[in-house]
Amino acid sequence: MTVGSQVKQCLSSLKSIEATLNSFAIMTDEDEARRAFHETCLKTRKVIQQMEARVDELEIEEPQYKGF
Repeated sequence: MTVGSQVKQCLSSLKSIEATLNSFAIMTDEDEARRAFHETCLKTRKVIQQMEARVDELEIEEPQYKGF
């Protein structure tokens, strides 16, 4: 597995985690838990944005990684 595919796989996992956290935030009845899930979801979103920027850099530096 190449570095590019590993980074993209990690990005995919992070997006799944973000969706799960968002679902938990919506489903829970406890305010404190809802806030915790929401805050963690926002932090995960920031990491996703950083990873997406890294994927863009990888695709520019190594065109063979583009589109995988």
